[in-house]
Amino acid sequence: MVPEEFIKRIHTQKYIDTEALLHALEEPSPVSIRINQSKWNRKPLYSEPVPWCNNGYYLDNRPSFTLDPLFHSGCYYPQEASGMFLEQILKLTADFSENYRVLDLCGAPGGKSTHLSDLIGPDNLLVANETIRLRASILAETITKWGSTNTIVTQNDPAVFGRLSGYFDIIIVDAPCSGEGMFRSDTALKEWSVENTLHCAERQKRILMDVWPALKENGLMIYSTCTFNPGENEENIKWLIGKQKADIVRINIDEFKGIKEIDYQGIYGYGFYPGKVRGEGFFLSVIRKTGKQEKNHIRSQRKNELKPAKEDFTVADSWTRFSRERLLKWGTELFAVSCNMDDYLHLYQNLKILKAGTKIFAVKNDKYLPSHELALSLRLKPEAFPGNEINLPEALAYLKRDNLILKNAIKGWNIVTYKGVCLGFVNNIGNRVNNYFPIEWRIRMDIPKVGSENIINWENANKL
Repeated sequence: MVPEEFIKRIHTQKYIDTEALLHALEEPSPVSIRINQSKWNRKPLYSEPVPWCNNGYYLDNRPSFTLDPLFHSGCYYPQEASGMFLEQILKLTADFSENYRVLDLCGAPGGKSTHLSDLIGPDNLLVANETIRLRASILAETITKWGSTNTIVTQNDPAVFGRLSGYFDIIIVDAPCSGEGMFRSDTALKEWSVENTLHCAERQKRILMDVWPALKENGLMIYSTCTFNPGENEENIKWLIGKQKADIVRINIDEFKGIKEIDYQGIYGYGFYPGKVRGEGFFLSVIRKTGKQEKNHIRSQRKNELKPAKEDFTVADSWTRFSRERLLKWGTELFAVSCNMDDYLHLYQNLKILKAGTKIFAVKNDKYLPSHELALSLRLKPEAFPGNEINLPEALAYLKRDNLILKNAIKGWNIVTYKGVCLGFVNNIGNRVNNYFPIEWRIRMDIPKVGSENIINWENANKL
């Protein structure tokens, strides 16, 4: 049951159609995905486009994503449709032909970060952060599967970013909130209380103030929540602008029906309400920093101790399309970092980095062992390893880390593919084929007898 205190409050929010919202909260949540067009260029059968996202689609039912190899290979990500509106905000406010640095402060589980990675392009930098270690690991996994080459994953409290004075052009704060927009979920209902909304509002203020110094002068902060509570939304933005030198950026939403512009004493925000839009509850506002902000000076640093050996460069050149300037050797492992080396070392000195870019290989007993990250990377050369196409049951066995029998596998390292998309590495040592899918990512559930009815069906012809 929706809490009475919640119902009483939304009746006072004149921009909310209370009856339409309460009725919509009794209905099932829409199912939507966003396609990784760099890996997959088909659209789902019986789907409808998300109006504000170029690669977003509503599905007619909820498939089993766990049982779909295309999900594990990063061909798409199940993402809530309202949050995809971030695409329109960036199209209207940013020019990514310039050298941009973007921070996704609260990035887990990774839907928003992968979306940002696509939107900013390969020549700009995204730092995707998450405070909680387990959630940060999930974020790193999502980024790896997507194949992103422009993203660094970090695990830091928002206050740590204050060290990076004036570093970021754009900061996205998708703040932890009371979750009213997710009231179709029993968990969100059980966790809600008036006290929790007050606690969330105070925590959000701390987060905003902690990360504010990291935003450059004239930079943009995009603040969002999945709640309807004005104390966590427009009132918080009003409070921030009262504390800092900043202006509100008003967005033209005329093209999109159902989104509600909120005008709170000259503070503009945008509300997404079930019953009016096909998605969950969502709020966002865009703030431009007008006050002066001193920038950290990034010094050119000594990098000789991280320089790969000649033979490392040779192997990397034969396997990948990464620039040599982005390669560094850390112990026995070779990485392609997601920015220039001076920027990376600057971030490394100030942040806890979980994923620097793409791990290409590790060296063991003078042998080069390719990384699973390489198998999923968009910079892997297709001709670098022999490919072995496998069917759905074989792909699921691979994803469970079971043994495979590959009659056509050449001795040595091979890629396994499903519907032409890389799943990962196997190593044919002659008498058996070793499965190198990461053990921590393996499917743990018992797999029923599966067919196409359990997963997304796709148009045969390329549609995107």
